[in-house]
Amino acid sequence: MGFEKLRFHKLTNNEMFKKSKEFLQTMERRRTVRDFSNNDLPVEIIKNCIKTAVTAPSGANKQPWHFVIIKDPKIKSKIRKAAEKEEKEFYSHRATKEWLEDLNQFGTNWEKEFIDVAPYIIVVFKKKYDVGEAGEQRKNYYVNESVGIASGLLLTALHNAGLATLTHTPSPMGFLSKILNRPKNETPYLLIPVGYPGLDAKVPIISKKTFNEVCNTV
Repeated sequence: MGFEKLRFHKLTNNEMFKKSKEFLQTMERRRTVRDFSNNDLPVEIIKNCIKTAVTAPSGANKQPWHFVIIKDPKIKSKIRKAAEKEEKEFYSHRATKEWLEDLNQFGTNWEKEFIDVAPYIIVVFKKKYDVGEAGEQRKNYYVNESVGIASGLLLTALHNAGLATLTHTPSPMGFLSKILNRPKNETPYLLIPVGYPGLDAKVPIISKKTFNEVCNTV
């Protein structure tokens, strides 16, 4: 391994402000969607967004992630059935009263129709360790942090491409490993339905914390 000159294009302060403001306005329009259209779209768009995600930094450049794009209706149906089984347990027994009260504002329940309806499902896996050619385990570092950054870039790229998304984490998610036949060193991290929002899609009226609540300068 060697080094190469950094490819960096310096912008003026005015250019940086303009780009930062425009990107802020783009991301302020991002909303979590649970009502999807079944209209199809080219898979290359999804692939480009995942290529963006894997530009993320990772501990020791181990890149401890794997992405599965699911389009097959039969596989989506299996995933929905398994997810709804876990979600029904969550809403009936696992979740605390406080948790359920916090979720009330979103009108969610154990039914997950969006898994069937959205044209694509992306499942993000985290690699607890890599496996060498001889079958030996090779340690990965800062796995949760690395995969979290990559997932954030993925959601951003999908929104930037004009698509709606949902971050879904049925717990536990071991069924995804079985259905998708993933190796033991991978653990499901996130399930993301992707597509166009439904024509009558609605989102809850919510607000974000103010900037001063989440950031300060010292």
